[in-house]
Amino acid sequence: MRQIIEQARQGDGDALNRLFRQYYAMAHTAAYGKLQDHDLAEEAVQEAFAEAFVHLSRLQQADAFPGWLRTIVHRQCYRLIRRKPQTSALEEGEVTAPDQPDIGEVVARQELYRMLHDSVQALSPGMREAVQLFYFHGYSLQEISEYAGTPVTTLKKRLFDARRKLRGTLPVADFAHVFKHLHEGGKRMLHIVNGDTVAETLRQGVVQGDILVWREVYSEGPVFLEPAESESRTVRARHLEKDMGIPAGEFIRNCEEQEEKLAGFRQYDEIVLWFEHDLFDQTMLSYLLHWFGRQSLGGTKLNLLCIGDYPGVGLFRGLGQLTASQLKTLSGTWHHIGAEELNLGSRVWEAYTSPDPMKLQQLLEEDTSALPFVREAFELHLSRYPSVYNGLGIVEQMTLEKVSEGIHSPLDLFRQIGDRLHGLGMGDLQYWDVLRSLCQGPSPLLTLEGAEAFPGYAGPSPSFRDSKVQITEWGTRVLRGEDYLERCGIDRWYGGVHLSGDQPVWRWDQDRRRLVKCSE
Repeated sequence: MRQIIEQARQGDGDALNRLFRQYYAMAHTAAYGKLQDHDLAEEAVQEAFAEAFVHLSRLQQADAFPGWLRTIVHRQCYRLIRRKPQTSALEEGEVTAPDQPDIGEVVARQELYRMLHDSVQALSPGMREAVQLFYFHGYSLQEISEYAGTPVTTLKKRLFDARRKLRGTLPVADFAHVFKHLHEGGKRMLHIVNGDTVAETLRQGVVQGDILVWREVYSEGPVFLEPAESESRTVRARHLEKDMGIPAGEFIRNCEEQEEKLAGFRQYDEIVLWFEHDLFDQTMLSYLLHWFGRQSLGGTKLNLLCIGDYPGVGLFRGLGQLTASQLKTLSGTWHHIGAEELNLGSRVWEAYTSPDPMKLQQLLEEDTSALPFVREAFELHLSRYPSVYNGLGIVEQMTLEKVSEGIHSPLDLFRQIGDRLHGLGMGDLQYWDVLRSLCQGPSPLLTLEGAEAFPGYAGPSPSFRDSKVQITEWGTRVLRGEDYLERCGIDRWYGGVHLSGDQPVWRWDQDRRRLVKCSE
C-alpha cells in the first residue's frame, strides 16, 4: 500500500487506477448506504476520488488511506443530501431519453436480486455494509476493517448476526451459497466474450469466474454449419490466411483450444455470453446458441448480455469501449437464455451457413424479437453482396465514394467507414482485404501510392500509414453505374454462399432491400 500511495502522489496513472479499482466498490457501497440512489452514489464516489487524488499529498500515513477515503465519501454524500431537495421530478410534459436505459432498473427486475437486496437493506447499517462488502464484492475481512475502521472481530459478529436475521426472511437454507452464485458470479462461472480488450477489463474486478475469449471472424470467409469439423476448419484456415494474413496453424490451434474449453462447460454453474449488436458479434452469438442448443445442459444455466448502446456513449462500437466501472453497471443485467433464444440462434446459424441465401432472407422476414439485433445485423450482411447497380457491395461502394470525396489516407478510410457501417463490427484486417481487392487485379478501381504492401497480421507499416489511395478512371466509371463484375468477376464467400465468375447468381437490390437473382 505504501508504495502504491507514494507512486500515486507522484501522479502515476497506473497507481491511481489501482487505488480506484481497489476501493471503488467499498466507496460506492458506503455512498449508496447514505443516499439510497445509485446515480447520486456514483456522483459522490467520483467526486470523492477526485478530491482524494488532488489532496493525496496531505495524507501522512499510507495505511490510513481507506479510512480517509471513507470520510471524504461521507462528506460528499452530505453535500448531495443537502442539495437533493432542490432537485425536482420531471415537469409535466418532459420525457426521459428513450435511448438512455436505466441500468439500475434492469438489475432491479431480477427477482432473486431484488429479494436479496430488499432483505439486506432491512438490516442495520453496520450489518448491511459488512454483508455487501463481504458477500457482494468479495473483500476480505481485513480489507473491510481497514476501510471501515472496524475490528475484524466486530465484523465477524455482524456477519454472523446478519446471517441469522436473513435466515428468517429468505427462503433459502444457505445464505452464503446464494450470494456466492448470485449475478456477481462465483468461481463456477464462465464468461464468454468477444475480444481480449473486454476480457482484460472484466478481469479488473468486474466479474468473478473464468473468462473465455471467443476468437473467430465468422463474418468473413467460408463458414460451415459445423465449423469444428476438421475438414471445414482446414478449408477456413487456408482462406483466412490467404485473404487476411491470419496464420493457418495459429488459427487451428486457437480453435481447438477454445472448443476444448467450451466442451467442458458442465463444470460451471452458470455461463454468461457477452456480445454486441453488430454482425461480427451476432454471427458468433448465433453459432454459440446453435452449439449449446444441441447439448444437454444439465444443471448449467445459460445467460446472455447483448447491448447496442450505453448511456453517455455517442457512437457505441462495442463493449471494448467501456471502462471497468461502466461494465460493472452491466454485471448482472444479463437474462436467462431459454428455448426461444436457442432455437432462433440455431435457425439463424443454419440459414447463414446455407449455400442458399434465400433461407436467411426469409428468416429475417419472420419474428426475430427473441434476439433483437439479428435482423439489422444480417440485413447489413446481405447488403455486402454485389449490387444490381454496379456490382459493388456496400463496403466497396462506400470506399469509392469516400476516396472520390477526397479521403485518401487508408487509416482515415477505415475509421470513417467503420463509423458509418459500425453495424458490421468490421476489424482492420477485414477492411484491408476489401481495400486490397479494389487496388489489385487487371482492372483496379483504386491505386495505393507510397506503400510497398498491404498490412499483414502484424499490422500496418509506416509506409502504409503514410500512403495515399486514389481512384482510377475505371473506378469513377463504376461509381457512375458501369458494372464491375462484367469486367472483373468475383470470387468471394458470404457465410455459406460462394459467388464466383462474372455473372453471380445473387445480387443485392438496395431499393427493394432484398436479394434477387440475376435473371429477375
